[in-house]
Parts: sequence; structure tokens; C-alpha cells
Amino acid sequence: MSRSGATLTMLLIGGYRSLVDAAHVELAARGYEDVRPVHDFAIRAIASGADNASELSRRLAVSKQAAAKTIGVLEKRGYVVREVDPVDARRKRLCVTARGFDMLREAEEIFDELRNTWARQIGTIQIEEIEKHLAELVGTDPLRLDTSGWLAQDLSE
Repeated sequence: MSRSGATLTMLLIGGYRSLVDAAHVELAARGYEDVRPVHDFAIRAIASGADNASELSRRLAVSKQAAAKTIGVLEKRGYVVREVDPVDARRKRLCVTARGFDMLREAEEIFDELRNTWARQIGTIQIEEIEKHLAELVGTDPLRLDTSGWLAQDLSE
């Protein structure tokens, strides 16, 4: 059976969307009903050092205004806080709260459960083969925090 490159792309996006949608439903059931996929990317970026709106906007490939809006939402919902920078007291820096880290851990656990569900459907060896081949194609560290901004990017920008 011959398939096109577009079909492969749509299957990969469909798989991603299927996993993310299922994880979103399960996160809500576990008390994180206010989390959206972009929030996961933002919290991970903040945890890895994006401690202000400018840096977060660069890491997520979104406008500074979009980053500031996301920060406001995450702060209001208790996933991040602004703290005084220990090096420069005039500066506030973003920090992930315990609730934010708890949500990330829950999400990782959910994705493990979803992977196991897929493995039961098609077989553990087949899942491992898919992962092995994807790692060969995209590298072993495929996480791009700018994915959400990239998906929403307007070509006229």
C-alpha cells in the first residue's frame, strides 16, 4: 500500500492530537481542568529558565504580549509565581509552583498510561519500533517548546 507524505504528516499530527486530547480529559478528571496544552509548554519553558515574558516569548515563538497573557493565566491559576530575583532585587522572575510541578508529573504519568494503552492495542514491540524509527528521524530529544507558537504562526509575520 502506497501512502503520500501528506498522509504520514496527518497521521503523525492525528496521533499527537489523540494523545493530547486524551491527556487533557484525564488531567481535568485529576483536578487540572484549567490546563491547556500550551500551558504545559510554557511551564516547561519557565522551569528550564525562561524567567520573564521576553524569554518565554522567545522560547515559545510567540509575541511578548501572548507570553504575558499566558503568564497571567498561569499565575492566576497557581501554576507560576513572580518572585524577587535573589541577584537583582529590582527584578521579578517567574518560578513554577509546587502545583505547576505536580501538574507536569501528573501529565507525564498520564502520557505513560496512554502509551501503555496504545501498546495493548497494537503491541509493545510495535510501539517500541515506532519510537525507535521516530527517534532515528527526528532525534532523541524531539521536544520543541516553540511548537505551540510554530503551529499558530502567521506567514505574514
